[in-house]
Amino acid sequence: MIIDIVKVFLPAVLAFSVGIGITPIIADYLYKNQVWKKKAGKVALDGSEATIRNQLHKDKDIGTPMMGGVVIWISSSFVIVGIWILSKIFSGDAVAKLDFLSRNQTWVPLATLLLGALVGLIDDYLEVTSSNGGISVKKRLFIVAVISLACAVWFYEKLDVVSIGLPLGGELYLGPIFIGLFILTALFIYAGGVIDGIDGLAGGVFATMFAAYGGIAFYQQQIDLAAFCAALSGGILAFLWFNIPPARFYMTETGTMGLTITLTVVAFMTDRLGDGYGLLVLPVVALPLVITVFSNLIQVLSKKFRGKKVFLVAPLHHHFEALGWPSYKITMRYWVFSTICAILGISLALIG
Repeated sequence: MIIDIVKVFLPAVLAFSVGIGITPIIADYLYKNQVWKKKAGKVALDGSEATIRNQLHKDKDIGTPMMGGVVIWISSSFVIVGIWILSKIFSGDAVAKLDFLSRNQTWVPLATLLLGALVGLIDDYLEVTSSNGGISVKKRLFIVAVISLACAVWFYEKLDVVSIGLPLGGELYLGPIFIGLFILTALFIYAGGVIDGIDGLAGGVFATMFAAYGGIAFYQQQIDLAAFCAALSGGILAFLWFNIPPARFYMTETGTMGLTITLTVVAFMTDRLGDGYGLLVLPVVALPLVITVFSNLIQVLSKKFRGKKVFLVAPLHHHFEALGWPSYKITMRYWVFSTICAILGISLALIG
C-alpha cells in the first residue's frame, strides 16, 4: 500500500519539478522568437468577428507567447519515460516497483497525449508563421476523430471492451456502438478545450480533472494509470505556476488537444477495464468543459434560429468577463467549481 502511494505521488512531484526547471528555457525561446499571434483577434464559431471577446483581449493576444502547453507534455512524459528507463538500468525491486509505463494501462493515454500535443504544436506553429493561420477547426475535428477512432478500435478489438459501466456493478452492452460513443465523447471533450481563454483558467481545471481520475484509478487498483494522471497533474501545475495572471505564456493547442483526448481515454480506462463507471462520471468531473461546450452550442443555435444571442459572448467564461467580472475572479471561481465537481465525481465513482 505504501509503495503504491509513493508510486502515485512521486511522479506528480517530479513532473512539477521538471516543469519548473525547464520553463525558463522554454519561455526564453518563445519570447526570443516572438512565438505569438501577429494579428490580434479571433473569429466566432459562425464565422463572424468575435467583437466583444476581441475588445476584452485586444491587449493580450499579441506579445504573450503561445505553445506553453509544451511544458506539460515534456515534463510529464520525461518523468514517465525516465522512471521506465531507470527501472531497466537498475535491477533493484525499489526502482522496478515505481515504473508505471505499462501496456494495459498507460501506453494508450501516453500515445494520445504525445500525438495530440504534436498535432497541436503544428497548429500553433502555423498560427504564428502562416498568413492563413493554423489548422482549420474542421480539420482539427477530423484529426481528433481519427485518433479517437484508433483508440476506440483498440479498446473494442484488442481489449474486448463492448460495454460501459453502470452504478452498483451493472453494465450497458453497446457492441459496435461503443466505437461511435468513444469518438463522440472525444470530440465533445475536445470542443471544451476552448476553456483555455483566460489566464490560469485551463491549467487549474485540467489539473483538477486529472487529479480526480487519478483518485478514481487508485481506488480501482489501476495504480499505473493513477500514477500517469498524477504525473500529468504535476506537469499541468508547473505550467500553471507561470500561467497565473498575468500569464507568462498560453497553453494553446499543443496543450489542449493532447489533454482533452487523453482525458477521454482515461475516462474509458477507468470504466470496464477498471470495473468502474469512469465514463458516466466524466460529465461531472469535466463539468466546466461540458458547460463551455453547451454555452457555445446554445449561442450558435440561438443566433441562427432566433436571430439574437443568449450570452453577451460565448463561451461562458467570456460572458462573465463581458459582465465586468475581473479575469482573476473568474479563474479562481472556476477552480473552486472544478474542485467541487472533482469531489462529487470521485464520490459517485466510489459508490459502485
